[in-house]
Amino acid sequence: MAKRTTKRRHAQGVLNVQEFQRDDRRQRNLHVLEGGYQPANDSNRSQSFVKNVRPKSKGQSQLLEAIDSHALVLALGPAGTGKTYLAITKAVEALESGKVGRIVLSRPAVEAGESLGFLPGAMEDKLAPYLRPLYDALQDRLSPKRLKALMAEGLIEIAPVGFMRGRTLNNAFVVIDEAQNCTYGQIKMLLTRLGWNSTMVVTGDPAQTDLLPDLSGLHTVADKLEGVGNISVCRLTDSDIVRHPLVASMLGVL
Repeated sequence: MAKRTTKRRHAQGVLNVQEFQRDDRRQRNLHVLEGGYQPANDSNRSQSFVKNVRPKSKGQSQLLEAIDSHALVLALGPAGTGKTYLAITKAVEALESGKVGRIVLSRPAVEAGESLGFLPGAMEDKLAPYLRPLYDALQDRLSPKRLKALMAEGLIEIAPVGFMRGRTLNNAFVVIDEAQNCTYGQIKMLLTRLGWNSTMVVTGDPAQTDLLPDLSGLHTVADKLEGVGNISVCRLTDSDIVRHPLVASMLGVL
């Protein structure tokens, strides 16, 4: 198409799309910045994902050492001390290194002071809101593709406390989360699921139970097992809280 004709048609609002696409002069190249965009080198980013987890307090260091040297660990402490995150981190490390054959995560399906009513869907859909904190911790340690593959193969299992009776968990890393919402009988049942070549970590905060007064059995069980061999009871305090500094301040007065 002649240049003069093109200008005239543009002025008249007439454009032949086919001729426009054939015109090589209309092609534009996108220039890519040298080195590309690298988020890790962005000085404006305040956080970055770190694969290697290191303890940030004396209590967390003692908890990690206890998990490495004991078959059963009870981690008691206020919210924000990293109990669940550290336990799942050690579980993922044990699975990836071949020390155990699977990970079993369990948590009581107890609501925090309000009832959600009947939830739609299959069993997995009904339990998803209660088990969401465990999924969040796993997604922080594993890529979505890797996590989906491990769960599809049954190497990572997430189940409510009510489904644990009668099982024997051999060659597994077991994490019982929010154990303060379990009764004495439930905790006793869970602890006796421990099988050969297995490690179990029980986490909870006795001061944050959603059960009726005196129904939680975590504090009683921890006191009774504190002197038993190959069992470690780690008691974290407000100084071990790694969330916002206000969390420790609020827990000190609430």
